[in-house]
Amino acid sequence: MDPKVYCNKCDNFLDSYSGSLFDLSFLDPPFNQKKEYSLHNDDMLSSEYWSWMERICKLIYKHTSDGGAIYFMQREKNTKHILSILDKSGWTFQNLIIWQKKTSAVPGTKRYGKHYQVIAFYTKGKKPRIFNKLRIDKPLLVTQREARPNGVFVTDVWDDIRELTSGYYAGDEPLRHRNGERVHKQQSPVKLLTRIIISSSKVNDLVFDPFVGTGTTLVAANQLHRRAIGIEVDPENVEFIKRRLTNVRNADLISKFRKDYRHTKNLDAVWPVADMKLKNGEKSTKQISIEI
Repeated sequence: MDPKVYCNKCDNFLDSYSGSLFDLSFLDPPFNQKKEYSLHNDDMLSSEYWSWMERICKLIYKHTSDGGAIYFMQREKNTKHILSILDKSGWTFQNLIIWQKKTSAVPGTKRYGKHYQVIAFYTKGKKPRIFNKLRIDKPLLVTQREARPNGVFVTDVWDDIRELTSGYYAGDEPLRHRNGERVHKQQSPVKLLTRIIISSSKVNDLVFDPFVGTGTTLVAANQLHRRAIGIEVDPENVEFIKRRLTNVRNADLISKFRKDYRHTKNLDAVWPVADMKLKNGEKSTKQISIEI
């Protein structure tokens, strides 16, 4: 089943949804920090914003399979809010993941510099229906002479996934308009979604993203042979997502990350070898862009 993207408000979609239960959901919503969005007010009252987030979490819970997982990404200063609303929405806490950034920390004059985001991992019920214990080959520390022969288990600190930084330092992965401007300044890296999906789902499971943005969740899920549904309110972003899914770029191919997990037990079942194929049988290096 090809990934599905719907141009809609996520709460409207969830209110009327009657399809298959979600097995895994990923939330990377607007952070309410006065960013410019064409069809969203990112300067809501704090109480209004968190009430909205709680409503979304409750609706996703309603449509999630027993033991299904949710990963909610937010700024570190909002940790107490996301833990609180997930608890109130019925979810069960599993981990608070620290995604440590690879670039310079955001400096502070009265506090330590900020260098990470949090990802809250919860499940519907105490026991996850699926949790694949991944082993990864990480770069050697200066204190290590040689790599561990079987890698190491992935922990709740993820310091090996580079964020998509501002400007062109982010490389070819961010989608851009013809003038070079990024389509979405908060685009998540496909490597991050790959880890989440292979950790908490199996082949043919249904992955859901209510704030799908530029479609990274759908791109990763499709290559991992998971079904996927994404909701995006901006029709221009939806057009980007559709083109991104049908014109697969080299930057979006996840096969280059598979070797990092080669020590994972039953990796072939978790991550089937056959990735998404390009229509012409070759890797595309073209940027997807659209007229503005």
